[in-house]
Amino acid sequence: MAEATGRSGTGRPERVDALVVGSGFGGSVAACRLAEAGLSVVVLERGRAYPPGSFPRTPAELGRALWDPGEGLYGLFDVWRFRGCDSLVSSGLGGGSLIYANVLLRKEAHWFVRREELPGGGHESWPLSRADLDPHYAAVEAVLRPVPYPVGTEPYARTPKTRALREAAGQAGLPWSPAPLAVSFAPRTGAPPGPGLPLADEPYGNLHGVPRGTCRLTGECDLGCNNGAKNTLDHTYLSAAHRHGADLRTGHQAVTVEPLGGGGYRVGYVMHDTDGGPARTADLPRHHIDCDRLVLAAGTYGTVHLLLTNRARLPGLGPALGTRFCGNGDLLTFLYGREGAPVPRPDQGPVITGVVGVPGEAGGGTERGHIVQDGGYPGFLNWLAEGVRLAGGAGRLAALAAGLATRRALGSPDSNLSGEIAALLGSGKGFPGVLPLLGVGRDVPDGVMGLRDGRLDVRWTTATSRAYYEGVRATMRQLADGMGAGHLDNPIWWWRRVVTVHPVGGAPIGECPEEAVCDPYGEVYGHPRLYVADAAALPGPVGVNPSLTIAALADRMSTRLLENRPPRRARRPAPAPATALTFAEVMRGALADGPALTLRLTITVDDVDAFIDAPDHRAAAHGSVDCEPLGGRLPVREGWFNLFVPSGLPGRRRMLYHLHLDGPRGRPLTLTGRKEVGDDPGPDLWADTTTLAVEIHRGRREPGEERGLTPLCTGVVRVGRLDFVRQLTTMRATGAAPLAGLVRFGRFFAGELWDAYGPGR
Repeated sequence: MAEATGRSGTGRPERVDALVVGSGFGGSVAACRLAEAGLSVVVLERGRAYPPGSFPRTPAELGRALWDPGEGLYGLFDVWRFRGCDSLVSSGLGGGSLIYANVLLRKEAHWFVRREELPGGGHESWPLSRADLDPHYAAVEAVLRPVPYPVGTEPYARTPKTRALREAAGQAGLPWSPAPLAVSFAPRTGAPPGPGLPLADEPYGNLHGVPRGTCRLTGECDLGCNNGAKNTLDHTYLSAAHRHGADLRTGHQAVTVEPLGGGGYRVGYVMHDTDGGPARTADLPRHHIDCDRLVLAAGTYGTVHLLLTNRARLPGLGPALGTRFCGNGDLLTFLYGREGAPVPRPDQGPVITGVVGVPGEAGGGTERGHIVQDGGYPGFLNWLAEGVRLAGGAGRLAALAAGLATRRALGSPDSNLSGEIAALLGSGKGFPGVLPLLGVGRDVPDGVMGLRDGRLDVRWTTATSRAYYEGVRATMRQLADGMGAGHLDNPIWWWRRVVTVHPVGGAPIGECPEEAVCDPYGEVYGHPRLYVADAAALPGPVGVNPSLTIAALADRMSTRLLENRPPRRARRPAPAPATALTFAEVMRGALADGPALTLRLTITVDDVDAFIDAPDHRAAAHGSVDCEPLGGRLPVREGWFNLFVPSGLPGRRRMLYHLHLDGPRGRPLTLTGRKEVGDDPGPDLWADTTTLAVEIHRGRREPGEERGLTPLCTGVVRVGRLDFVRQLTTMRATGAAPLAGLVRFGRFFAGELWDAYGPGR
């Protein structure tokens, strides 16, 4: 599917009825419901589209299948490391559905607790009940069509790990049931199942246009289904949304959110070249889109990071922002063969086929409840086992461990592990073949999410959930004994850390803004028509695989949004496209104490007419600042340029620069610059218009906030004559009337200079 650019970068920002950020279980449901209702909908997804057949399989492909644009990685898997847990999430059209294990379970009714006290203090509270969600559970199930793993039919009845888990659960006296999976085992509803049969398209079509087939039972679900058997969101909700006119834009990542004066929101975003080389997100040009309704669904990490970094733009976000984080009780362990008896093969069947339930105590207590599921992986990943024994495998693993230990000791804020994992994999390095077990349940949602040097930070540990995790491990040991297998903890459990693929919380729903970010329907308190529709809105662990609950909450949110929507405004005729102007500018000089200083900027005027008519004549500035003592090349995260604004003195003007920079280790800096334009004795026009006095301040300062503060350093930079000639060659106009735009800008510039320096001044 081609990446869409819309009208980004030229003219006034486009405006739509609804903008959805993210395409996972919350965003896809919202996009479909709103598009079906006739609203104009745009979906921004940072990753790429993955049609069947495009998912990575070879060691070399998997080594590049990670998300870290700064390292040139634009792949499917996004790996994070925080102080209490590691985490794996997805990047691609369809979000987490691309790599999840297909399990769709409803949250147990007695786990919708109201003010349940937590071991470490505080409480967990759900502002709705199972009865409130049941109609929406049913609506989502009708689209994703989960079916129990067909254990009564051949060849599914012979799946070794399924039989082994069921028998072990029986010996332990624990209930077992086949997992309800959003997987097509049969070519159509009512037809007998069979591996590798062609699937008929849905009535709403297939946005990829690639044929799909039924499940081949190869254990590849978590790496992306190349057969198309998974009923992922791109094959279901997003295809339906696309059919109803939703504009799905891949390679688009939202970075700023601000309310508009007349209602609605403006979202700033960048566009990733997912086939290109390394590019830091902060260095990419900023584009904007306006919307009447904004739905944030970028996943727990993406949504909470977006809200935290835009907190100043969204006044009134309460103290609950960043709270109620947990890993939904995820615990990964392994079973291994002993005394010559191997464990059941993990590469036969889907990744998960059965569920063992431990309900816990209704209404609270130390036993908070959990489930255990069999895991799996494809046979071709046996190269992981061989890789450890090959020369260099242990060294790569040791290098990764040493690097992580160093980061921890130095307190590094960089929580993204994708680059390191890619280096570890190389041609394929990892762990030997075993049978994984996955525990999911009700750990304690007492984690806090925040920013550390501009990066997402999570403060959460397993300490207050100790009783819960010991209960899960006890169940897993029971199952291991029932299979005659050995039980092995994940090595990171030695440090009481866990890996979660189900991070939840950070922008929880609740009854009041003092303890929640969103109301019970997902609307952000104090910000009408701004919604959170993903796992960030969960006020605690679901207790089972959370995908179905996230989707059901998004369906409920969409129903409320559509019931309460104001009458649609009469559509005005579309305004004529504006004329935009860009040019590059290079200024070189030095700080006051000698070190070289260089500014390389691109100035963007979105609308020449509006720019000239506005009293502040403001344009956007992007690029970088080079200065070795400050850390080398510092990207401009956000910048403004004002041309010929009044200085307060007759006949004098100023050119102003205000740049937000990312300093070393992400520490924020602010550069301000001023050119004084006015006629003084002698020939001074060239010097005035090309000489910029610079101040650099610590922190992120808004225009005017730096006044009266002592700067970190000062300096002067100038436009050289050769750089000025080059600057003229970079001037570009686009839009409705590019030549007329250039002429009007030129007349404005010359007119201001004439007023300042012409005869009679």
